Amino acid sequence: MSEDPVIEERENGPLVAKGIRRMVGPDGAEIEIKEVMALCRCGRSEMKPFCDGSHKEAGFESRGGEPAGPDKLLTYEGAEVTVTYNPLLCSHAAECGRLASHIFNPEQKPWVQPDKGAVAEVEAVITACPSGALALKRPDGAREHRLAERCDVTIEKNGPYWVQNVKSPVGAQGQGMSSKKYVLCRCGLSGNKPYCDGTHRDAGWQDD
Repeated sequence: MSEDPVIEERENGPLVAKGIRRMVGPDGAEIEIKEVMALCRCGRSEMKPFCDGSHKEAGFESRGGEPAGPDKLLTYEGAEVTVTYNPLLCSHAAECGRLASHIFNPEQKPWVQPDKGAVAEVEAVITACPSGALALKRPDGAREHRLAERCDVTIEKNGPYWVQNVKSPVGAQGQGMSSKKYVLCRCGLSGNKPYCDGTHRDAGWQDD
């Protein structure tokens, strides 16, 4: 395997993953990998996560559409910890609500209230966030992303590819985006391709 795994994009075609060390499917089972793999990102393949050429018939385009969220950094200050959030990068995986809904709750204003829980709880959410939309803001102003104990590519059920420690297809497409973890669109509907913007959730896309 390559020492430096990378994911590249083919224009109006699949994502090409090279040197990936481990990949886990939507059911949690490890997927047999090859040195070079073409991964579906049009949402139409009959052999997901792999490409079967369906993007051609579907007329898939590498870019296009309107992003579901604005590209701006929002800051939520707490007494001991400060959280930043970029809506454009959010894939709506809802790890924040699963782990700490008392701190991260869209029904409250502001939706992030760091002082409603322990610092460790906030840090756990930052670590779990697959897109890096959520980050910690250090005293020097820099954003801190933390990596979870995941393999190179984790495929979310009815959602995107969660990627860690793999060189991304293109440069950052959102303020404060992490180069270490990000989410790639798998449904073909994102307005921020190749990255996921959460559109799959609103569209009710399913991978089977």
